[in-house]
Amino acid sequence: MRLVYVALSVRVLQYKCGEGKNLGAGSGSNRLRDVGTFCTISLDQEEVFRTKVYEKSLSPFYAEDFYFEIPRPFQYLSFYVYAKSVFQRDLPVGKVAIRKEDLCKYSGKEHWFILQPVDPNSEVQGKVHLEMKLNELITDNVTRAIIECHGLPLISGQNCDPFATVTLMGPARSDQRKTKVKKKTSDPQFEETFFFEVSRSSSYGKKSHFQVEEEDIEKMEIKVELWNNGNLAQDVFLGETRVSLKILRNNLVHKAWYLLQPRGNGTKAKPDDLGSLRLNVNYTEDNVLPATCYEALRDLLLKSPDVKPISASAAHILWDVCRDRNDASLPVVRLLLHHNRLLPFLTTIAALELENTQEANTIFRGNSLATRGIDDMMKLVGRSYLTITLKPVLDEICESSKSCEIDPIKLKEGDNVEVNKENLQGYVQKVFSSITQSSASCPPLMCDMFRALRQLACNRFPGDPHVQYSAVSSFVFLRFFAVAVLSPHTFQLRPHHPVSVSLHTHIDMHRHICIFNDLFVCFCCYCSSFKESYMYDFFKLFQEDKCIEKNMYNILLCAEEVYKRTQGKKRLGKKNFQKRWLQVTNRQLSYHKQKGKDPLCVIPVQNIRGVEKLDEGAFNRKNMYQVIHSEKLLYVQAGNCVETSEWIEVLNQVSRCNPERLSVFHPSAYVNGAWLCCKGTVESVPGCKPCTASTLANIQLEIDCDRETERIFSLFNTSLPRLQKMEDACASMSVYLGQQKEQEEYSAFIIQDPKETFRTIKEIRDVVEELTAHHAAKGALSNPIVGKMS
Repeated sequence: MRLVYVALSVRVLQYKCGEGKNLGAGSGSNRLRDVGTFCTISLDQEEVFRTKVYEKSLSPFYAEDFYFEIPRPFQYLSFYVYAKSVFQRDLPVGKVAIRKEDLCKYSGKEHWFILQPVDPNSEVQGKVHLEMKLNELITDNVTRAIIECHGLPLISGQNCDPFATVTLMGPARSDQRKTKVKKKTSDPQFEETFFFEVSRSSSYGKKSHFQVEEEDIEKMEIKVELWNNGNLAQDVFLGETRVSLKILRNNLVHKAWYLLQPRGNGTKAKPDDLGSLRLNVNYTEDNVLPATCYEALRDLLLKSPDVKPISASAAHILWDVCRDRNDASLPVVRLLLHHNRLLPFLTTIAALELENTQEANTIFRGNSLATRGIDDMMKLVGRSYLTITLKPVLDEICESSKSCEIDPIKLKEGDNVEVNKENLQGYVQKVFSSITQSSASCPPLMCDMFRALRQLACNRFPGDPHVQYSAVSSFVFLRFFAVAVLSPHTFQLRPHHPVSVSLHTHIDMHRHICIFNDLFVCFCCYCSSFKESYMYDFFKLFQEDKCIEKNMYNILLCAEEVYKRTQGKKRLGKKNFQKRWLQVTNRQLSYHKQKGKDPLCVIPVQNIRGVEKLDEGAFNRKNMYQVIHSEKLLYVQAGNCVETSEWIEVLNQVSRCNPERLSVFHPSAYVNGAWLCCKGTVESVPGCKPCTASTLANIQLEIDCDRETERIFSLFNTSLPRLQKMEDACASMSVYLGQQKEQEEYSAFIIQDPKETFRTIKEIRDVVEELTAHHAAKGALSNPIVGKMS
C-alpha cells in the first residue's frame, strides 16, 4: 500500500520597516534634505505596500509594521527607498533585495542593510525555457528553440508585451534573431525555433575528422534577452540568460529552465554612497498535509478547555515552551474559534491569571496567554466592528487640515491652543459617541467574553465595585480601540500612504500621530491617572459636555483607482477596459470617472451575489476579480495581487449575509456567445465551479484548520528542547512530591499538576513524532523558515 501526499505551501510575511540612515549622503547632493522619502515593499517587481512619506531628513524613522499572506511564488523580497517629488517622477535612492532562500539567515534579529543602486538593467524576474541541439552536417547547425517564459514582471501595473532576441555570440561574430511579440502576458508561449550555422575555415573534406570539442564552438555562447515591446516608446529590458555551446553534444537535445539574470554590462555604484535601511522581517512557510494527518494533534488541542488544571493542556503548554510566545497564541485561537471552543478556553485561562493577581489595579496588565489570546480574538472577529465604529472619524482626521496640538511644549508660533483644544474635543466626542452607540454592532463573541471577564473580576475582588469595568476597559479601550486609533493601517482602517497625487493628500503625518496619541491618552484616563497636566484640563472639559450628537454614517470601506471592463460588452478589446475610481461602503458599491465625481454606476450591497477571482486567460490580464450581482457582471482589475485579495475579502464580508448569494460561479468570461471556462452557450446557465465566497457565511469557516494545526506542529517541533526541560521539571516534582526549591530553568513554566502535565507532554511528543514521519514520507520535512530582518 502506497501513501500519496498532496501538500499545500503557505507563506506568511510579517516585517517592520524601521529607519533609514544617511540616505544618499555620499552622493554629494543635498536634495534629500529638502524633500521627503518613502519606502516601498515589492514581491519581485510587484509593489505591494509603501510607507508614509517622511519629510526632509537623511535618516528617516519609518517605524511601520506590515503583515500579509503571500498569494503567489516569489524570488525576491525587495525594499526600495524613493525621494518624493511633487512635479516629476519619484527618484529611486537605493534598494535592498533579499532572495527568498536567504530570509532564514536573518532570524530573530534586526539588521542594517546597505542600500544597493537601482539599475534598470538589474531589475529582472522570471525564467525562460530553452531547447538546444547541435546537428553535425557539412557544417555544424545549432538549433535553438524558445519554448516559453514564466513570471515576467508587470509593466506599469499591467501585463507586459514580451518578445525575445536570440544571439549567437563568438569572438568574431554576433548573429541575432527575434521572436514575435506576445500581447499582455507575463507567461508567454513562444514556441519558435531558430537555426544558426557554425563553420570552420578548414576544408569540407577535413571537417569529418574533427570532434565537437575541438571546434571553436567552445568559445561561443547563446544569449537570450527578454524585452517588453514599447511600441512608440523605448523597449524595456526584462532580463537575459547566457548558455555556452560547449555543453552541447552532437544530435542530443538539451532542455532546461534558466532564471533570467541582470544585464552583464549593468553599471554598478558604490553601495556605501547610498545609505542603509534597518529592517525586521519574519517569514514563515509551512507545508500543509492532508487533513487526516492532523487528527490526533487537532483532537489533543481541542480538549484543552476541558483539561484540569488548564495549565496542563496542550494549548497552555505550547505557550510555555514556545520561544516567541506571540507566535504561539494566534494559531491556537484560530483553531479553537473554528470549532467553537475559544470562549471556554479564554475564560479558563483568564480565571487562572486572576488567581495570581493580587491587586485590582494591575488586572490584565501583563503579556500573558490570556491577554494575548483575547487580543487575537478581538482582532479576528472585531475588524468589521472597528470599521463601523472608528473609520469615519479617522478618515475625517486624516483628511482634515485642523491642528489639534495642545501640548504647550510642541505648540508652534501662531498656534491658538484654545482652537486646537476645540478641534481635539470635537474628534474625541465623535469617537466616544460612536463607541457608546455601537453595542448593536459588537460581535457576539466579544460580548460574551466581556461578560465573562466582568463576572470573573467581581468574584476575584468582591469588595471593589469598579474592577468589573476596568477588567473590560483594559481590553476594549487600551488593547482594541486605542491601538486602532494609534495604528489604523494595522486594521485596514487607513491606507499606509495617500493614494492621490494632489498636494492636499500629502498629509502632515506628525500632526496625525499627535492627534492619535492625545486620543490614546484620553482612553487611558478611564484606567489610570494623568501624566500630563494639560490633558487633565482638557479631560475636565470633556466630562462637562453631557450632550454627544448622534450620527449615522455611510461608511467608506475601501476605495482606489482600478481598471473596469465596460459592462455588457461581448468582444475582447483594450477599449473595453476603462480607468475608474471604485469605492465600496457598508451600503453600496459604486464606480466613478474620477475621485469625487458623481457615480456612473451604483450597485446596492444587498444585490451582490458573489465576488470571485477571474482567470487570467479571460482577458489576458492579471489581478482580476468579478462582482456578480443582480444585473450584469462587473469585471475589475486591481493594482496588485494583495489589493485583489483585499477587495475580494471586503466585498464578501459586506455582502456575506445576502439571501441570494450564489453557490456556483463561472471562473472565466462570457465572450462571443460562449463561456470560456465550460464552453456553455447560454449566458444565464449556472456556474461550473463552487463559490469560495460561500464559506464566509460565518467567521469560523474562514479558518483553515489544517494550516493552523501545521503551524502548531512546527512550533512544537522547533520547541522540543524546552518541551524536554518542562518534562524533566514534571518528573522531578512528581518524584520528590511536595514543594521543592524550583530550579531557575524551570521557573518559566506554570506546572500546577506535574502528573497531568507530564501525561499531556507525552501525548504531544507522540503526535509530533507521527507528523514528523508523515512529513518525511512526503519528502518535504524542513524546519519552518522564520527570518527577522531590520
